[in-house]
Amino acid sequence: MTTPAASAVPHSLAAVRRRLTLWYAGTFLVILVLLGLGMFTVITRRFDQELERSLGAATAGLVNAPRVSDIAHLGEFVSTSERMIVLHDTLGTPLSRVAPTWTRELAARAWRQQELVSLTHRAGAEEVLRAVARPLRALDGDGFVAVALSDEVEVEDRYRSLILQFGAAAGFAVLLVALGGWTVARQSMVPAERAFAHMRRFMADAAHELRTPVSVVRARAGVALQRERSAGDYVDVLGSIDREAERIGRIVDDLLTLARADAGERPIERRRVFLDDVMLDAVDAARALAANKSQSIDIGDFEEAPVVGDAVLLRQLVLTLLDNAIKYTPRDGAISIGVRASGTRAVLVVTDNGGGITPEHLPHIFERFYRGDSARTRSEHSETMSEGAGLGLAIAQWITEEHRGAVNIESLVNQGTIVTVSLPLARQQPVA
Repeated sequence: MTTPAASAVPHSLAAVRRRLTLWYAGTFLVILVLLGLGMFTVITRRFDQELERSLGAATAGLVNAPRVSDIAHLGEFVSTSERMIVLHDTLGTPLSRVAPTWTRELAARAWRQQELVSLTHRAGAEEVLRAVARPLRALDGDGFVAVALSDEVEVEDRYRSLILQFGAAAGFAVLLVALGGWTVARQSMVPAERAFAHMRRFMADAAHELRTPVSVVRARAGVALQRERSAGDYVDVLGSIDREAERIGRIVDDLLTLARADAGERPIERRRVFLDDVMLDAVDAARALAANKSQSIDIGDFEEAPVVGDAVLLRQLVLTLLDNAIKYTPRDGAISIGVRASGTRAVLVVTDNGGGITPEHLPHIFERFYRGDSARTRSEHSETMSEGAGLGLAIAQWITEEHRGAVNIESLVNQGTIVTVSLPLARQQPVA
């Protein structure tokens, strides 16, 4: 049955996907709006500059008139369907036709300032005029002001059409970005979903592994307390509780190691160490465990193999592989281990003649809490097999990967298992 906490995780991830999609689409929309405003501003400014130059050029041709009285009606001849020229005297009074009040004020200001003056005038909802006033002098020296008018409604309609087209394209682009953002968000959340699933499974497996020894401790303590017993009985119970507590301690230590590894909080000391020396130290410690099952640990290849790494973790790696071999090798079995230098790699090989691993379990043996019990022959020779929690090989793989190495396992049922660890050899130190 799905727990509320477990079902809440997919919903929270879906909410994250929606927020990411909205962020993608919203950010792109803001960029498009800013881009559109920038384009509109640039185009409008450029059009205004072109219009002023065009209207200014139209009025410049009037300076060739000999007298102001001769150009009273000249504006009518230089006017076109796109422009209309209205002439004013220096006080702003129209010379050629009746002009609106705002052009008179514009002409008077242009004469006072003696420079080109422009103005946009909105006469109504559908009439926008652009005016440019230019102070001029006839050949006789008398002054006048030419005001050129142009209708901007057509230009605004052109702008409006451009804005609508840009808006439609922007809306389509936002839709594409939203679809793409949803796809990207969905794909980007796949690792997070896997991490959540892995975390849920890890917690469930940890609780399952800890529940068994805790239940055993509670049960045996409860039975011992039901009635008064002899000192020998209490010693047996306490010994059993001590063994289960030791198992709990190992599981907790392994969980802490993996948790610190996942969080990147396990500091790794990197210095030059010799893998062959690390192997000898681990073999000395493991021989006591092997002696309990009358097993032998033989050293095969023994070559000098310097590597750069953490000596403590490398020792734990070798001990883990030896411990696995001891657990799953029958009584009176044989285990061999060796180190050799091959090219640019240091190679550690651990071989046992245990029950082997079946092909269906082999791809999963590095998964946390995975124990393919059917893969190792469960018999009277493997009484220690249940002591493991399925974390040793996961830790061994982490240690190997942290040292830029690789671990590989080959196994045949009823024939044994070969574990190979390959690490980069350390560079030769310069000779003093």
